[in-house]
Amino acid sequence: MTIEILSDSEVLALRAADLLALAAQESAAARGRFAVALSGGETPRSLYRLLARQQFSQKIPWRRVHLYWGDERCVPPEDPASNYRMAREAFIRHVPIADANVHRMRGEDAPEEAATIYDAELHGLAAAERPPSEVPVFDLVVLGLGRDGHTASLFPHAGALTEEERFCVATQAPDGSARLTITPTVINAARRVLILVSGADKAGMLAEVLEGLRVPAAVPAQGIAPAHGTLGWLVDEAAAAELSPAARG
Repeated sequence: MTIEILSDSEVLALRAADLLALAAQESAAARGRFAVALSGGETPRSLYRLLARQQFSQKIPWRRVHLYWGDERCVPPEDPASNYRMAREAFIRHVPIADANVHRMRGEDAPEEAATIYDAELHGLAAAERPPSEVPVFDLVVLGLGRDGHTASLFPHAGALTEEERFCVATQAPDGSARLTITPTVINAARRVLILVSGADKAGMLAEVLEGLRVPAAVPAQGIAPAHGTLGWLVDEAAAAELSPAARG
């Protein structure tokens, strides 16, 4: 695990865009494709807007890129709350990626049905590995961190945290709204996981995740630990305010 502390959210987004472009180049060269799972949230939005800029878009082999989502709200794709819509508006419609390479979650469908459909989609990703894998292997998973310690739509004490058979499940946010989320099994099979955290309102939880008592059922982000890949935290100074000198070092 690595922790990289950037001066502010803008510099954090620039660093994340650099890392994503590099991962895309390396994966396309090594395996002929780059499969990335995207996150919702304001910090990832800043990253996605950068991907539409020429300085980054021209570095990414878009013909080889396959976009997936780590989670989604159960709303239609045109709804302002849709993670897919956010990514589409921020960068997808501005870059030369084929529609067939955009694998969105169907938030407009009944939650269980949508989860079953996306589970099958992820089985297809697993089959595309050479040799085929039992679990889908993302080249990169981009995540954020909620103030309650959730990541993707893996909320404290939710059944999704212990799901081992399915790759995508329907779940509920604390406010009762329906969500879809990939499971920890999928995230922890990734070649690389990148968690983006910015803002002073995340400082206490970030310290809890990284240095507090380890209780993944209550603090789901603590359960992110790629089995064979790497885990990187990109955080700004405001979010890192409560980290100890040892963690900052």
